[in-house]
Amino acid sequence: MARNRSSSRNKKSLSRPDKGVLRIMPLGGLGEVGRNMAVLEFDGRLLVIDCGVLFPDPDQPGIDVILPDFAPIADRLDEIDGIVLTHGHEDHIGGVPYLLQLRPDIPLVGSQLTLALITAKLQEYRIKPVTQMVAEGDRIKVGSFDCEFAAVNHSIPDGLAVFVRTPGGTVLHTGDFKMDQFPLDDRITDLRAFARFGEEGVDVFMVDSTNAEVPGFTTGERDLGPAIAEVFRTSPKRIIVSSFASHVHRIQQVIDAAHEHGRKVAFVGRSMVRNMGIARDLGYLQIPEGVLIDHRDLMKMPDNKTVLVCTGSQGEPMAALARIAKNDHQIKVGPGDTVLLASSLIPGNESSIYGIINQLAELGANVVHKGNAKVHTSGHASAGELAYCHNIIEPRNVLPVHGEWRHLDAQATIAKKTGVPEENVLVVRDGAVIDVIKGQIKVVGQVSARLVFVEGGQVDAVNDETLAERRALAEDGVVTILLFIDPKTGKIVEDPEYISKGALPSDEEFEELTPKIQKALHTAVQAGRTDQNDLETEVARTVTNWFRRGRRTSPVVIPVVVDA
Repeated sequence: MARNRSSSRNKKSLSRPDKGVLRIMPLGGLGEVGRNMAVLEFDGRLLVIDCGVLFPDPDQPGIDVILPDFAPIADRLDEIDGIVLTHGHEDHIGGVPYLLQLRPDIPLVGSQLTLALITAKLQEYRIKPVTQMVAEGDRIKVGSFDCEFAAVNHSIPDGLAVFVRTPGGTVLHTGDFKMDQFPLDDRITDLRAFARFGEEGVDVFMVDSTNAEVPGFTTGERDLGPAIAEVFRTSPKRIIVSSFASHVHRIQQVIDAAHEHGRKVAFVGRSMVRNMGIARDLGYLQIPEGVLIDHRDLMKMPDNKTVLVCTGSQGEPMAALARIAKNDHQIKVGPGDTVLLASSLIPGNESSIYGIINQLAELGANVVHKGNAKVHTSGHASAGELAYCHNIIEPRNVLPVHGEWRHLDAQATIAKKTGVPEENVLVVRDGAVIDVIKGQIKVVGQVSARLVFVEGGQVDAVNDETLAERRALAEDGVVTILLFIDPKTGKIVEDPEYISKGALPSDEEFEELTPKIQKALHTAVQAGRTDQNDLETEVARTVTNWFRRGRRTSPVVIPVVVDA
C-alpha cells in the first residue's frame, strides 16, 4: 500500500500533467472529517467534486469554519468546468460560497434538494448561482468531463455518487453513503449502477471511509423508531430535539412521533427553519396539517404537548442547544423536560458535547443520546458494506477519502482484502497530486492544502500564529509591563507597572521580578542594544523565563519601554 505524508514536496515546481493523463488533487477531507473537496484535471480543464467546510476544534478559538485551500486552483478559476455536489451537508457544500466569491459563474451540478440548500445559502452572500439539476441515472457533460450519477443512501435525501469518464481514465466518487436496505424514503444505494460501472472499468475508486473501521453493517434508520417512540411515550413535559439542520430523515421520524402522541412541533434556529422549509416545500419532509407551529406560540402551550427541534448537536457554542444549556436562551429547561440528541458525535467535538449534556443534566433535564439509547445511526457505510462494494466494483485502484488517517487506513485494508494489489491502494493526505498513468495511480507531487480559517466572515485573516497566541492567552493569561527608563543607562526611573489578566502572581511577587528586568536592561544598554524593540525583546525574554522557571507557566508578555 503506497503512502504519502508529505506536505511540501513539489509545491511550487509541480508541472501540469501530460496530455491524456487524468490527475486527481484532493484538497480536503483526507485526514479529517470535513472540508471535503477533490479536483480532477484533464487536458487543462478542471472538475471540482464537493467543496465543504470543517468545523473548528476547541483548540481553534474564535474560528467559525475552516475551508479547503483554494491556492492550487486560484490562478486557474477560468479552467473550472463545474462543481459537482454529491449531497447537501455542510462538510460538502459549506465552502461553495467562498469559492464562488472568486468566480461566481462556476456551474453547480447536483440533485434537487442539494441545489435548493446551496442556493438558499448563497442568498446570504448575494450570489445567484448557475445551476444544473441532475438525478440518479442522468449522464451529462460537465465541460470536458462525462459524468453519470447514481443514487446513494445517506442521512440526508437526494445523495448522489458520480462516475466520471475521461479518455485518461475513470473515477467513481461515492460521496457519503451507506446501504440501508429499508430507508425512510425507499431510495436505496444503486448497487446495480455500481456493478455496471465496475463492468465498464473503474480506474480510481474514491470511497467514503468514515465508518471503515466499524465492523458489520450500519443500523437502518427505521430501527431507531422504537427508541424515539419510547422517548415520546415516557416524557412527562417538553421534548427538545437537537439535530443537524439538514438531517431530514431524523426530523421526519420526530414529526411522525409527535403527531402520533398529540404534540405540536416548532423549529428553532435560522438554519433549521430554512432547511426544513425547503425540504417540506420540495416534498422531502411530510408534515401533517396542524403539527408545525411557530415556536413563540409553542411557549404558550402545555409542556406535555410540545416539541422543539433545534440545532447544536455538535456542541457549537452559539447554537441554540448550547445557549439553552447555559440558561442563555428564551427556552428554559428544567426537571421533567427531555433533551434528545439525535446526531452522531463528530470526532473532535466529544468534549464540547458531553459538556452540554452535563449542563443540561444539572438543570434537571433527562438527556437521551446515542450513548444511552438507540436514537442515532450513522449515515456512512460500515466495513461489511464497503467490502461488498469493493467486490461488486472490482476497481483497479483505490483512493480512500472522507476520514481521519485511521479511517483511510481501514478502508485501504478492506480494499486489499478484496483483491486490490497493495501498490494500487493510496493512503494520502490533503494536497497529494495523483496521476492516472496507464491504469495505475501514482503520487507525483504535493500542493498546498493548509487549513484556511474563516472568522467573522473574513477569510484567511487568522493564521496558526494567531491561534497559538489565543491558546496561550486562554491557558496562562497575559502580563503587560510598563517601564520608564533612562535611555543612556537603562536604569528604571519609576516603579514598573504590572498589569496581569489571567496570570496568577500578586503585586508582591512581581516586585521580585523588577531587579531581574533592571539587570537585563543594564546589560543590553552596556552591549549597545538601545533600540526600543531590542529592549522590549529583552524584557519579554526575562519575564517569560521567570514565569517558566518559577511558576511553570507561559503567559503572553507585552512589554512597553518608554524613554524617561
